[in-house]
Amino acid sequence: MSTAIENFVKVIYQYEQNEGYDTRPGTIARALGISNAAATDMSRKLADKNLIHYEKYQELKLTEGGKKMALHVIRKHRLWEAFLFRIFNMSLHEIHREAELLEHQTSDFLAEKISSYLGDPEIDPHGEPIPDSHGSMWYRSEQSLLSFADTGINYEITGLISSDKDFFDFCSSSNLHIGTKLKVLNQFDKINMTEIITGKRKILLNRDIANIIYVTQIPG
Repeated sequence: MSTAIENFVKVIYQYEQNEGYDTRPGTIARALGISNAAATDMSRKLADKNLIHYEKYQELKLTEGGKKMALHVIRKHRLWEAFLFRIFNMSLHEIHREAELLEHQTSDFLAEKISSYLGDPEIDPHGEPIPDSHGSMWYRSEQSLLSFADTGINYEITGLISSDKDFFDFCSSSNLHIGTKLKVLNQFDKINMTEIITGKRKILLNRDIANIIYVTQIPG
């Protein structure tokens, strides 16, 4: 399949999994930087290939075949991220950027070689699960967004879900990494802010940042 098709089904899958996102052609067009007309044409084309369900003015839904394709692309992307992070010590922003290119040029054979070399990892460096070779993916049921975490409870960061360089630069300067221990001091809902403490440092996060940091509760 072409890069355009793989990117199209991947974005639909990702938006289907995230509450607050819709999968109308116009939304997918904005995510991919293409025109609404191009997104509609692609939707009809993929419906003919039985990869998506398309109805005018309705959200797009992946068929089982479309979902399988999306998960195979996501698997290759996250395996490359794990490889580049471990072997070249590249930043979280850099590995995402390069994996976006490499995922479409990688055969299933090479993906399995990379997975085996890395010890068949289950999560990528951002903390996101890596689908297996059969297109199945597990999820941490106990993790939650930092913006919904309870005050006074100890947590550990399990995911930094972004591709934005400024976000990762901020996390690095604030010592917020996968595995960082923290406690939520306050959830300021009216002003959309979350106050945390890690070590002896207090940090005030806006909701946009807290909404892309995943945590899991730990004893203490």
